[in-house]
Amino acid sequence: MKKMILGLCLASSLIGTLLFAEDAPAAAAAAPQSNLYQTLMMIGIAVLFFYFILYRPEQKRRKALETTRNSLKKGDRATAMGIIGTVVRVQDNSVILKMVDGSKIEMLKAAITDVQPGTEEDSKTVEAATAN
Repeated sequence: MKKMILGLCLASSLIGTLLFAEDAPAAAAAAPQSNLYQTLMMIGIAVLFFYFILYRPEQKRRKALETTRNSLKKGDRATAMGIIGTVVRVQDNSVILKMVDGSKIEMLKAAITDVQPGTEEDSKTVEAATAN
């Protein structure tokens, strides 16, 4: 990541050097236009930098987390705000988690940060516990 940032800085300084490497009389006549061109170029580089370094990876992370939340099923182990429990029931916007001591907590799906897929044994244990 540091190499990419360094590369972008070097590329932007090279572009700036090429823009100012004109003849002196021609540069005096076209100074406002070259300044505008350089400013637009720097703004374009900054927009690309923010898109590829910040926005796009965050968008991918959010999409993966949303896919994980939507694939919840009975027996999965979910972590929500530091609380770990086994999924008993999945509703539209919430999930009911069973704790180790047998208590149940209803959590919003948006609060779930990690899901570990359960085995068939876990889902059978949850179904047997909810049937009682």
